[in-house]
Amino acid sequence: MSDHDPDSGPENEWEERGELAWNEFDWERYLREQDDTIHRYLGFYEAFRHNPNRIDAVAEQMGWGQGNWSEAEDDDSTPSADEDSAADAPDYGQAEIYTLHKNPIFVATKAIYLGAKRQWELNAGDSAKVPAPLALALLASLHRGEEQAVQAIHALDFGDFAMAVSLFKRALSALNESLSLLNADTSTAHRAVMAYREDTLPRLFDLREIWLRVINECREELDRPVDEES
Repeated sequence: MSDHDPDSGPENEWEERGELAWNEFDWERYLREQDDTIHRYLGFYEAFRHNPNRIDAVAEQMGWGQGNWSEAEDDDSTPSADEDSAADAPDYGQAEIYTLHKNPIFVATKAIYLGAKRQWELNAGDSAKVPAPLALALLASLHRGEEQAVQAIHALDFGDFAMAVSLFKRALSALNESLSLLNADTSTAHRAVMAYREDTLPRLFDLREIWLRVINECREELDRPVDEES
């Protein structure tokens, strides 16, 4: 994110793009491709789950430059999940369409939360495994954390670093609530919860690590003297 320039970000890209003649079917295909990217990230994440440097290892597999979480970098050595369909995509004179869905922080956040929620939902529907109040409370806290993080990424894309920091702090608060629920004595008394806890704590700590990195980069941007900005 250190190379991120709000004056040349996604907002200006939309202005320079002119009138984009895509219909709802084109956008549906685009969104499906971005959904595939999230599942692709999750696949790499699961493959590297025992790697202590899995965050950076997955970012490398995704073709993202380390130390720059605000924008994906082109990398010919790491083909994207939708390259096979690129030739069939409509061409309106634009090299590439950017939306929030391509933001690496968005992809990582959605993918890691997807893995965490999917595992919990397998247990939450069985009251013999997980008490209903705990099932609902944890799902709610996971949802709040994801929602606040997505809002923070929106702010980041618009170059509002101060708002992004505030929203990421709210996401961290919700994440801490999830951790508290999983660490409570009433939760660890259940075998299914303990198994889920062992699998999910690393995911939550990885989310925290990613967000803290971005918060730090946002604060560096905010502390940068105005006369240094190009």
